[in-house]
Amino acid sequence: MDRGGETDVAGGGGGAGAVRIQQSRRLPDFLQSVNLKYVKLGYHYLITNLLTLCFVPLIIVTLIEVSQMDLGDLRQLWLHLQYNLVSVIICSAFLVVGLTVYIMTRPRPVFLVDYSCYRAPDNLKAPFGRFMKHSRLTGDFDDSSLEFQRKILERSGLGEETYVPEAMHFSPPQPSMAAARQEAEQVMFGALDNLFANTNVKPKDIGILVVNCSLFNPTPSLSAMVVNKYKLRGNIRSFNLGGMGCSAGVIAIDLAKDLLQVHRNTYAVVVSTENITQNWYFGNRKSMLIPNCLFRVGGSAVLLSNKYVDRRRAKYRLVHVVRTHKGADDKAFRCVYQEQDDAGKTGVSLSKDLMAIAGGALKTNITTLGPLVLPISEQLLFFATLIVKKFFNANVKPYIPDFKLAFDHFCIHAGGRAVIDELEKNLQLAQVHVEASRMTLHRFGNTSSSSIWYELAYTEAQGRMRRGNRVWQIAFGSGFKCNSAVWEALRNVKPSPNGPWEDCIDKYPVEIVS
Repeated sequence: MDRGGETDVAGGGGGAGAVRIQQSRRLPDFLQSVNLKYVKLGYHYLITNLLTLCFVPLIIVTLIEVSQMDLGDLRQLWLHLQYNLVSVIICSAFLVVGLTVYIMTRPRPVFLVDYSCYRAPDNLKAPFGRFMKHSRLTGDFDDSSLEFQRKILERSGLGEETYVPEAMHFSPPQPSMAAARQEAEQVMFGALDNLFANTNVKPKDIGILVVNCSLFNPTPSLSAMVVNKYKLRGNIRSFNLGGMGCSAGVIAIDLAKDLLQVHRNTYAVVVSTENITQNWYFGNRKSMLIPNCLFRVGGSAVLLSNKYVDRRRAKYRLVHVVRTHKGADDKAFRCVYQEQDDAGKTGVSLSKDLMAIAGGALKTNITTLGPLVLPISEQLLFFATLIVKKFFNANVKPYIPDFKLAFDHFCIHAGGRAVIDELEKNLQLAQVHVEASRMTLHRFGNTSSSSIWYELAYTEAQGRMRRGNRVWQIAFGSGFKCNSAVWEALRNVKPSPNGPWEDCIDKYPVEIVS
Protein backbone atom coordinates (compact mmCIF):
# COMPACT_ATOMS: atom_id res chain seq x y z
CA MET A 1 0.00 0.00 0.00
CA ASP A 2 1.65 3.29 -1.12
CA ARG A 3 1.35 6.75 0.39
CA GLY A 4 -0.75 8.09 -2.49
CA GLY A 5 -3.83 5.91 -1.93
CA GLU A 6 -5.29 2.74 -0.43
CA THR A 7 -6.73 -0.20 -2.34
CA ASP A 8 -8.80 -2.80 -0.45
CA VAL A 9 -10.00 -6.05 -2.01
CA ALA A 10 -12.76 -7.86 -0.04
CA GLY A 11 -14.82 -11.02 -0.56
CA GLY A 12 -18.59 -10.29 -0.58
CA GLY A 13 -21.32 -12.53 0.91
CA GLY A 14 -22.60 -15.42 -1.18
CA GLY A 15 -19.19 -15.85 -2.88
CA ALA A 16 -19.49 -12.74 -5.08
CA GLY A 17 -16.22 -10.73 -5.34
CA ALA A 18 -16.31 -7.02 -4.59
CA VAL A 19 -13.57 -4.45 -5.04
CA ARG A 20 -13.57 -1.33 -2.87
CA ILE A 21 -11.10 1.46 -3.77
CA GLN A 22 -10.48 4.21 -1.24
CA GLN A 23 -8.29 7.17 -2.29
CA SER A 24 -6.13 8.90 0.29
CA ARG A 25 -6.31 12.68 0.48
CA ARG A 26 -2.68 13.03 1.66
CA LEU A 27 -0.06 14.52 -0.69
CA PRO A 28 3.26 12.72 -1.28
CA ASP A 29 6.02 13.45 1.22
CA PHE A 30 8.14 15.79 -0.89
CA LEU A 31 10.86 15.95 1.75
CA GLN A 32 11.44 12.24 1.20
CA SER A 33 11.13 12.29 -2.58
CA VAL A 34 13.08 15.46 -3.50
CA ASN A 35 16.83 14.98 -3.59
CA LEU A 36 18.71 17.68 -1.70
CA LYS A 37 21.11 18.19 -4.60
CA TYR A 38 18.28 19.64 -6.71
CA VAL A 39 17.47 22.14 -3.97
CA LYS A 40 21.15 23.11 -3.99
CA LEU A 41 21.13 23.47 -7.78
CA GLY A 42 18.10 25.76 -7.55
CA TYR A 43 19.83 27.87 -4.92
CA HIS A 44 22.94 28.05 -7.08
CA TYR A 45 20.89 29.20 -10.09
CA LEU A 46 19.04 31.84 -8.04
CA ILE A 47 22.20 33.38 -6.58
CA THR A 48 24.17 33.23 -9.85
CA ASN A 49 21.39 35.03 -11.75
CA LEU A 50 20.45 37.40 -8.90
CA LEU A 51 21.66 40.51 -10.73
CA THR A 52 19.67 39.61 -13.84
CA LEU A 53 16.56 38.85 -11.80
CA CYS A 54 16.83 42.25 -10.08
CA PHE A 55 17.14 44.10 -13.39
CA VAL A 56 14.17 42.38 -15.03
CA PRO A 57 11.50 44.38 -13.07
CA LEU A 58 13.43 47.61 -13.75
CA ILE A 59 13.51 46.88 -17.49
CA ILE A 60 9.80 46.03 -17.53
CA VAL A 61 8.88 49.29 -15.73
CA THR A 62 11.05 51.30 -18.16
CA LEU A 63 9.41 49.68 -21.19
CA ILE A 64 5.93 50.40 -19.79
CA GLU A 65 6.82 54.08 -19.25
CA VAL A 66 8.28 54.41 -22.77
CA SER A 67 5.21 52.78 -24.32
CA GLN A 68 2.97 55.40 -22.65
CA MET A 69 4.92 58.38 -24.07
CA ASP A 70 3.35 60.34 -26.94
CA LEU A 71 4.96 62.57 -29.60
CA GLY A 72 4.83 65.58 -27.30
CA ASP A 73 6.81 63.78 -24.62
CA LEU A 74 9.43 62.67 -27.16
CA ARG A 75 9.73 66.30 -28.45
CA GLN A 76 10.31 67.56 -24.92
CA LEU A 77 13.02 64.92 -24.37
CA TRP A 78 14.78 65.97 -27.59
CA LEU A 79 14.68 69.67 -26.62
CA HIS A 80 16.12 68.78 -23.20
CA LEU A 81 19.04 66.99 -24.86
CA GLN A 82 19.65 69.96 -27.21
CA TYR A 83 19.99 72.36 -24.28
CA ASN A 84 22.48 69.96 -22.67
CA LEU A 85 24.53 69.31 -25.83
CA VAL A 86 27.86 70.00 -24.14
CA SER A 87 27.16 67.41 -21.43
CA VAL A 88 26.13 64.86 -24.05
CA ILE A 89 29.33 65.45 -26.08
CA ILE A 90 31.56 65.17 -22.99
CA CYS A 91 29.85 61.96 -21.86
CA SER A 92 30.12 60.50 -25.35
CA ALA A 93 33.83 61.38 -25.54
CA PHE A 94 34.51 59.73 -22.19
CA LEU A 95 32.56 56.66 -23.33
CA VAL A 96 34.53 56.38 -26.58
CA VAL A 97 37.92 56.84 -24.85
CA GLY A 98 36.99 54.34 -22.14
CA LEU A 99 35.93 51.71 -24.66
CA THR A 100 39.11 52.26 -26.69
CA VAL A 101 41.34 51.83 -23.63
CA TYR A 102 39.42 48.72 -22.57
CA ILE A 103 39.70 47.10 -26.02
CA MET A 104 43.44 47.89 -26.27
CA THR A 105 44.39 46.67 -22.78
CA ARG A 106 42.13 43.65 -22.21
CA PRO A 107 43.87 40.23 -22.27
CA ARG A 108 43.96 38.56 -25.65
CA PRO A 109 41.98 35.32 -25.85
CA VAL A 110 44.07 32.19 -26.25
CA PHE A 111 42.49 29.48 -28.38
CA LEU A 112 43.42 25.81 -28.44
CA VAL A 113 43.12 24.99 -32.12
CA ASP A 114 43.94 21.29 -31.73
CA TYR A 115 46.32 18.89 -29.99
CA SER A 116 47.81 15.48 -30.62
CA CYS A 117 48.95 12.64 -28.33
CA TYR A 118 51.62 10.12 -29.33
CA ARG A 119 50.70 6.46 -29.56
CA ALA A 120 53.72 4.13 -29.68
CA PRO A 121 53.89 1.09 -31.98
CA ASP A 122 52.64 -2.24 -30.65
CA ASN A 123 56.12 -3.75 -30.45
CA LEU A 124 56.89 -1.42 -27.52
CA LYS A 125 54.06 -2.73 -25.34
CA ALA A 126 55.14 -4.05 -21.93
CA PRO A 127 52.66 -6.49 -20.39
CA PHE A 128 53.38 -7.40 -16.78
CA GLY A 129 54.87 -10.78 -17.62
CA ARG A 130 57.38 -9.36 -20.08
CA PHE A 131 58.18 -6.46 -17.72
CA MET A 132 59.03 -8.82 -14.86
CA LYS A 133 60.97 -11.16 -17.15
CA HIS A 134 63.22 -8.36 -18.36
CA SER A 135 63.66 -7.01 -14.81
CA ARG A 136 64.79 -10.48 -13.71
CA LEU A 137 67.18 -10.93 -16.67
CA THR A 138 69.03 -7.68 -16.00
CA GLY A 139 70.57 -9.21 -12.89
CA ASP A 140 70.47 -5.84 -11.11
CA PHE A 141 67.49 -6.52 -8.84
CA ASP A 142 67.45 -8.84 -5.84
CA ASP A 143 64.46 -11.08 -5.02
CA SER A 144 62.99 -8.54 -2.62
CA SER A 145 63.07 -5.79 -5.25
CA LEU A 146 61.53 -8.05 -7.88
CA GLU A 147 58.69 -9.00 -5.54
CA PHE A 148 58.20 -5.32 -4.67
CA GLN A 149 57.89 -4.38 -8.36
CA ARG A 150 55.42 -7.20 -8.97
CA LYS A 151 53.16 -5.97 -6.15
CA ILE A 152 53.37 -2.35 -7.33
CA LEU A 153 52.36 -3.38 -10.86
CA GLU A 154 49.38 -5.38 -9.60
CA ARG A 155 48.10 -2.46 -7.51
CA SER A 156 49.10 0.36 -9.86
CA GLY A 157 45.98 0.57 -12.02
CA LEU A 158 48.09 0.08 -15.16
CA GLY A 159 46.91 -2.30 -17.86
CA GLU A 160 48.78 -4.76 -20.05
CA GLU A 161 49.19 -2.43 -23.07
CA THR A 162 51.38 0.42 -21.80
CA TYR A 163 54.65 1.19 -23.58
CA VAL A 164 58.30 1.31 -22.53
CA PRO A 165 61.09 2.64 -24.79
CA GLU A 166 62.86 0.40 -27.26
CA ALA A 167 66.12 0.39 -25.28
CA MET A 168 64.34 -1.33 -22.38
CA HIS A 169 63.22 -4.22 -24.61
CA PHE A 170 66.76 -5.43 -25.13
CA SER A 171 68.31 -7.95 -22.79
CA PRO A 172 70.30 -6.49 -21.19
CA PRO A 173 68.80 -2.97 -21.63
CA GLN A 174 70.76 -0.45 -23.70
CA PRO A 175 70.09 2.99 -22.16
CA SER A 176 72.54 5.06 -24.25
CA MET A 177 72.45 8.75 -25.13
CA ALA A 178 71.67 7.82 -28.75
CA ALA A 179 68.74 5.66 -27.62
CA ALA A 180 67.42 8.51 -25.42
CA ARG A 181 67.57 10.89 -28.38
CA GLN A 182 65.76 8.33 -30.50
CA GLU A 183 62.96 8.03 -27.93
CA ALA A 184 62.61 11.82 -27.75
CA GLU A 185 62.46 12.14 -31.53
CA GLN A 186 59.90 9.36 -31.94
CA VAL A 187 57.57 10.86 -29.34
CA MET A 188 57.90 14.57 -30.18
CA PHE A 189 57.95 14.22 -33.96
CA GLY A 190 55.18 11.62 -33.91
CA ALA A 191 52.88 14.01 -32.03
CA LEU A 192 53.90 17.04 -34.11
CA ASP A 193 53.49 15.31 -37.47
CA ASN A 194 49.94 14.39 -36.56
CA LEU A 195 49.21 17.89 -35.22
CA PHE A 196 50.40 19.63 -38.40
CA ALA A 197 48.48 17.16 -40.57
CA ASN A 198 45.22 17.70 -38.64
CA THR A 199 45.43 21.51 -38.51
CA ASN A 200 46.98 22.25 -41.94
CA VAL A 201 49.29 24.72 -40.21
CA LYS A 202 52.73 25.05 -41.78
CA PRO A 203 55.75 24.82 -39.44
CA LYS A 204 56.96 28.19 -40.78
CA ASP A 205 53.80 29.79 -39.33
CA ILE A 206 54.81 28.90 -35.75
CA GLY A 207 56.07 31.93 -33.84
CA ILE A 208 56.46 30.44 -30.34
CA LEU A 209 57.74 27.01 -29.29
CA VAL A 210 57.81 25.65 -25.73
CA VAL A 211 59.12 22.13 -25.01
CA ASN A 212 59.09 20.57 -21.55
CA CYS A 213 60.84 17.38 -20.48
CA SER A 214 61.96 16.92 -16.89
CA LEU A 215 64.77 14.35 -16.87
CA PHE A 216 66.38 14.47 -20.34
CA ASN A 217 68.05 17.75 -21.28
CA PRO A 218 70.67 17.19 -24.00
CA THR A 219 72.69 19.78 -25.88
CA PRO A 220 71.43 21.01 -28.32
CA SER A 221 68.13 21.18 -26.48
CA LEU A 222 64.93 19.34 -27.31
CA SER A 223 63.40 22.57 -28.59
CA ALA A 224 66.39 22.95 -30.93
CA MET A 225 65.76 19.40 -32.18
CA VAL A 226 62.22 20.44 -33.10
CA VAL A 227 63.43 23.62 -34.83
CA ASN A 228 65.97 21.60 -36.82
CA LYS A 229 63.51 18.86 -37.82
CA TYR A 230 60.76 21.17 -39.09
CA LYS A 231 63.05 24.02 -40.25
CA LEU A 232 61.19 26.58 -38.14
CA ARG A 233 61.84 30.24 -38.87
CA GLY A 234 64.91 32.01 -37.53
CA ASN A 235 63.10 34.51 -35.30
CA ILE A 236 61.04 31.90 -33.44
CA ARG A 237 60.76 32.35 -29.66
CA SER A 238 61.80 28.91 -28.39
CA PHE A 239 62.01 27.72 -24.79
CA ASN A 240 63.11 24.45 -23.19
CA LEU A 241 61.80 23.64 -19.70
CA GLY A 242 63.62 20.96 -17.69
CA GLY A 243 63.44 19.46 -14.21
CA MET A 244 59.90 20.73 -13.51
CA GLY A 245 58.18 17.36 -13.11
CA CYS A 246 54.76 16.12 -14.16
CA SER A 247 53.06 19.52 -13.84
CA ALA A 248 55.37 21.16 -16.40
CA GLY A 249 52.75 20.80 -19.13
CA VAL A 250 50.53 23.39 -17.43
CA ILE A 251 53.59 25.61 -16.81
CA ALA A 252 54.40 25.43 -20.52
CA ILE A 253 50.83 26.42 -21.39
CA ASP A 254 51.08 29.37 -18.98
CA LEU A 255 54.37 30.52 -20.57
CA ALA A 256 52.88 30.25 -24.06
CA LYS A 257 49.79 32.18 -22.90
CA ASP A 258 51.95 35.06 -21.58
CA LEU A 259 53.95 35.19 -24.82
CA LEU A 260 50.75 35.27 -26.88
CA GLN A 261 49.69 38.39 -24.94
CA VAL A 262 52.76 40.17 -26.29
CA HIS A 263 53.18 38.81 -29.81
CA ARG A 264 50.17 39.51 -32.01
CA ASN A 265 48.61 37.30 -34.64
CA THR A 266 50.76 34.21 -34.10
CA TYR A 267 50.73 30.50 -33.28
CA ALA A 268 52.36 28.80 -30.30
CA VAL A 269 53.21 25.10 -30.07
CA VAL A 270 53.65 23.39 -26.69
CA VAL A 271 55.32 19.96 -26.65
CA SER A 272 55.14 17.96 -23.39
CA THR A 273 56.96 14.68 -22.86
CA GLU A 274 59.19 12.65 -20.53
CA ASN A 275 62.19 10.49 -21.41
CA ILE A 276 62.57 7.08 -19.78
CA THR A 277 65.55 5.54 -21.58
CA GLN A 278 68.36 7.02 -19.47
CA ASN A 279 66.29 7.37 -16.32
CA TRP A 280 65.47 3.73 -15.60
CA TYR A 281 66.62 2.79 -12.11
CA PHE A 282 68.76 -0.34 -11.80
CA GLY A 283 69.13 -0.45 -8.01
CA ASN A 284 67.32 -1.92 -5.03
CA ARG A 285 66.07 1.07 -3.04
CA LYS A 286 62.30 0.64 -2.82
CA SER A 287 61.42 4.34 -2.97
CA MET A 288 63.31 4.63 -6.27
CA LEU A 289 61.79 1.53 -7.88
CA ILE A 290 58.24 2.94 -8.01
CA PRO A 291 58.85 5.19 -11.08
CA ASN A 292 60.01 2.13 -13.05
CA CYS A 293 56.61 0.56 -12.49
CA LEU A 294 54.48 3.65 -13.25
CA PHE A 295 56.18 5.79 -15.92
CA ARG A 296 55.59 4.93 -19.56
CA VAL A 297 56.25 6.36 -23.04
CA GLY A 298 54.01 9.24 -24.10
CA GLY A 299 53.90 12.85 -25.25
CA SER A 300 51.64 15.57 -26.60
CA ALA A 301 51.77 18.57 -28.93
CA VAL A 302 49.31 21.47 -28.51
CA LEU A 303 48.62 24.26 -31.00
CA LEU A 304 47.57 27.59 -29.45
CA SER A 305 46.57 30.77 -31.27
CA ASN A 306 45.67 34.38 -30.47
CA LYS A 307 44.14 34.97 -33.91
CA TYR A 308 40.44 35.87 -33.73
CA VAL A 309 39.86 34.09 -37.04
CA ASP A 310 40.87 30.80 -35.36
CA ARG A 311 37.96 30.96 -32.94
CA ARG A 312 35.72 29.36 -35.57
CA ARG A 313 37.78 26.19 -35.80
CA ALA A 314 39.34 26.08 -32.32
CA LYS A 315 38.28 23.42 -29.84
CA TYR A 316 38.76 25.36 -26.59
CA ARG A 317 39.47 28.76 -25.09
CA LEU A 318 41.92 29.08 -22.20
CA VAL A 319 40.07 30.57 -19.22
CA HIS A 320 42.48 30.39 -16.25
CA VAL A 321 45.89 29.08 -15.25
CA VAL A 322 46.67 28.87 -11.52
CA ARG A 323 50.13 27.80 -10.32
CA THR A 324 51.13 26.83 -6.77
CA HIS A 325 54.75 26.29 -5.70
CA LYS A 326 55.63 24.82 -2.28
CA GLY A 327 59.38 24.66 -2.87
CA ALA A 328 60.18 26.97 0.04
CA ASP A 329 59.36 24.09 2.37
CA ASP A 330 62.26 21.59 2.67
CA LYS A 331 60.01 18.50 2.89
CA ALA A 332 58.07 19.58 -0.17
CA PHE A 333 61.29 20.34 -2.04
CA ARG A 334 62.72 16.86 -1.42
CA CYS A 335 59.59 14.70 -1.71
CA VAL A 336 60.35 13.92 -5.39
CA TYR A 337 64.13 13.96 -5.62
CA GLN A 338 66.63 12.72 -8.20
CA GLU A 339 69.71 11.27 -6.50
CA GLN A 340 72.10 8.34 -6.27
CA ASP A 341 71.59 5.41 -3.94
CA ASP A 342 74.30 3.88 -1.76
CA ALA A 343 75.58 1.87 -4.73
CA GLY A 344 75.92 5.01 -6.86
CA LYS A 345 72.94 4.25 -9.12
CA THR A 346 70.80 7.21 -10.13
CA GLY A 347 67.03 7.32 -9.80
CA VAL A 348 64.09 9.42 -8.61
CA SER A 349 63.18 8.90 -4.96
CA LEU A 350 59.57 9.35 -3.77
CA SER A 351 59.12 10.41 -0.14
CA LYS A 352 56.59 8.75 2.19
CA ASP A 353 55.24 12.30 2.80
CA LEU A 354 54.37 12.73 -0.88
CA MET A 355 50.59 12.37 -0.54
CA ALA A 356 50.40 14.74 2.45
CA ILE A 357 52.48 17.35 0.61
CA ALA A 358 50.40 16.94 -2.54
CA GLY A 359 47.26 17.48 -0.44
CA GLY A 360 48.63 20.72 0.98
CA ALA A 361 49.59 21.98 -2.48
CA LEU A 362 46.15 21.07 -3.81
CA LYS A 363 44.46 22.95 -0.95
CA THR A 364 46.46 26.10 -1.73
CA ASN A 365 45.78 25.78 -5.44
CA ILE A 366 42.00 25.36 -5.16
CA THR A 367 41.82 28.16 -2.60
CA THR A 368 43.21 30.44 -5.31
CA LEU A 369 41.21 28.88 -8.12
CA GLY A 370 37.87 28.73 -6.27
CA PRO A 371 36.95 32.44 -6.40
CA LEU A 372 37.74 32.48 -10.13
CA VAL A 373 35.49 29.59 -11.13
CA LEU A 374 32.96 28.78 -8.42
CA PRO A 375 29.43 30.21 -8.66
CA ILE A 376 28.50 32.95 -6.19
CA SER A 377 26.27 30.54 -4.30
CA GLU A 378 29.19 28.25 -3.40
CA GLN A 379 31.39 31.16 -2.38
CA LEU A 380 28.70 32.58 -0.08
CA LEU A 381 28.12 29.20 1.59
CA PHE A 382 31.85 28.75 2.14
CA PHE A 383 32.21 32.29 3.53
CA ALA A 384 29.17 31.94 5.81
CA THR A 385 30.51 28.68 7.26
CA LEU A 386 33.87 30.32 7.85
CA ILE A 387 32.28 33.30 9.66
CA VAL A 388 30.18 31.07 11.91
CA LYS A 389 33.19 28.95 12.83
CA LYS A 390 35.47 31.95 13.38
CA PHE A 391 33.29 34.33 15.37
CA PHE A 392 30.78 32.07 17.09
CA ASN A 393 33.14 29.20 17.92
CA ALA A 394 30.55 26.82 16.59
CA ASN A 395 31.42 23.20 16.01
CA VAL A 396 30.72 23.44 12.30
CA LYS A 397 32.42 21.29 9.71
CA PRO A 398 34.22 23.36 7.06
CA TYR A 399 32.13 23.63 3.92
CA ILE A 400 33.77 21.97 0.91
CA PRO A 401 32.82 23.86 -2.27
CA ASP A 402 31.19 21.74 -4.94
CA PHE A 403 33.56 22.00 -7.90
CA LYS A 404 31.11 19.94 -9.95
CA LEU A 405 29.08 23.17 -10.25
CA ALA A 406 32.11 24.89 -11.83
CA PHE A 407 33.42 22.12 -14.10
CA ASP A 408 31.87 19.54 -16.38
CA HIS A 409 35.01 17.43 -16.87
CA PHE A 410 38.08 16.71 -14.76
CA CYS A 411 41.53 15.77 -16.10
CA ILE A 412 43.49 14.72 -12.99
CA HIS A 413 47.13 13.88 -13.68
CA ALA A 414 47.38 10.11 -13.94
CA GLY A 415 50.34 9.95 -11.59
CA GLY A 416 49.13 6.80 -9.88
CA ARG A 417 46.07 5.12 -8.51
CA ALA A 418 46.46 6.64 -5.03
CA VAL A 419 46.55 10.20 -6.44
CA ILE A 420 43.30 9.69 -8.37
CA ASP A 421 41.61 8.00 -5.39
CA GLU A 422 42.51 10.84 -3.03
CA LEU A 423 41.30 13.59 -5.34
CA GLU A 424 38.07 11.71 -6.00
CA LYS A 425 37.49 11.51 -2.25
CA ASN A 426 38.56 15.02 -1.26
CA LEU A 427 36.77 16.82 -4.10
CA GLN A 428 33.69 14.59 -3.63
CA LEU A 429 33.69 13.52 -7.28
CA ALA A 430 31.65 10.76 -8.85
CA GLN A 431 33.28 7.84 -10.65
CA VAL A 432 32.43 9.33 -14.04
CA HIS A 433 34.46 12.44 -13.17
CA VAL A 434 37.67 10.43 -12.64
CA GLU A 435 36.98 7.90 -15.39
CA ALA A 436 39.25 9.66 -17.91
CA SER A 437 42.14 9.65 -15.43
CA ARG A 438 41.71 6.00 -14.46
CA MET A 439 41.39 4.82 -18.05
CA THR A 440 44.42 6.85 -19.15
CA LEU A 441 46.47 5.31 -16.35
CA HIS A 442 45.24 1.86 -17.40
CA ARG A 443 45.90 2.27 -21.13
CA PHE A 444 49.01 4.49 -21.23
CA GLY A 445 50.42 4.53 -17.68
CA ASN A 446 51.92 7.68 -16.16
CA THR A 447 53.10 9.66 -19.18
CA SER A 448 54.11 12.56 -16.91
CA SER A 449 53.19 16.07 -18.10
CA SER A 450 51.28 14.82 -21.16
CA SER A 451 48.82 12.63 -19.24
CA ILE A 452 46.21 15.40 -18.93
CA TRP A 453 45.99 15.53 -22.74
CA TYR A 454 45.39 11.79 -23.07
CA GLU A 455 42.57 12.28 -20.54
CA LEU A 456 41.03 15.14 -22.52
CA ALA A 457 41.27 12.98 -25.66
CA TYR A 458 39.43 10.19 -23.81
CA THR A 459 36.55 12.54 -22.94
CA GLU A 460 36.30 13.60 -26.58
CA ALA A 461 36.48 10.02 -27.83
CA GLN A 462 33.55 9.12 -25.55
CA GLY A 463 31.51 11.93 -27.16
CA ARG A 464 30.98 13.81 -23.89
CA MET A 465 32.41 17.23 -24.74
CA ARG A 466 29.69 19.79 -25.46
CA ARG A 467 29.82 23.46 -26.31
CA GLY A 468 30.22 25.58 -23.19
CA ASN A 469 31.58 22.69 -21.08
CA ARG A 470 34.42 23.60 -18.75
CA VAL A 471 37.43 21.35 -18.23
CA TRP A 472 39.75 21.39 -15.22
CA GLN A 473 43.24 20.04 -15.87
CA ILE A 474 45.18 19.57 -12.64
CA ALA A 475 48.73 18.23 -12.31
CA PHE A 476 51.34 17.70 -9.60
CA GLY A 477 55.10 17.88 -10.03
CA SER A 478 58.45 17.88 -8.27
CA GLY A 479 59.47 21.02 -6.48
CA PHE A 480 56.69 20.61 -5.15
CA LYS A 481 54.07 22.10 -7.47
CA CYS A 482 50.34 21.88 -8.10
CA ASN A 483 49.11 23.60 -11.28
CA SER A 484 45.66 24.01 -12.82
CA ALA A 485 44.41 24.98 -16.27
CA VAL A 486 40.76 25.71 -17.07
CA TRP A 487 39.41 25.43 -20.62
CA GLU A 488 36.01 26.16 -22.15
CA ALA A 489 34.75 24.16 -25.14
CA LEU A 490 33.84 26.41 -28.06
CA ARG A 491 31.80 23.72 -29.83
CA ASN A 492 30.73 20.12 -29.54
CA VAL A 493 34.19 18.59 -29.75
CA LYS A 494 34.87 15.43 -31.69
CA PRO A 495 38.15 13.50 -31.53
CA SER A 496 40.74 14.46 -34.12
CA PRO A 497 42.00 11.91 -36.67
CA ASN A 498 44.65 9.44 -35.47
CA GLY A 499 43.85 10.11 -31.81
CA PRO A 500 45.38 7.96 -29.07
CA TRP A 501 42.06 6.21 -28.34
CA GLU A 502 41.01 5.63 -31.93
CA ASP A 503 41.79 1.90 -31.95
CA CYS A 504 40.49 1.03 -28.47
CA ILE A 505 37.82 3.43 -27.21
CA ASP A 506 35.10 0.82 -27.80
CA LYS A 507 36.73 -1.33 -25.07
CA TYR A 508 36.55 1.43 -22.45
CA PRO A 509 35.74 2.01 -19.67
CA VAL A 510 37.12 -1.20 -18.18
CA GLU A 511 36.79 -2.41 -14.61
CA ILE A 512 39.94 -1.83 -12.56
CA VAL A 513 40.60 -4.80 -10.29
CA SER A 514 41.46 -3.81 -6.71
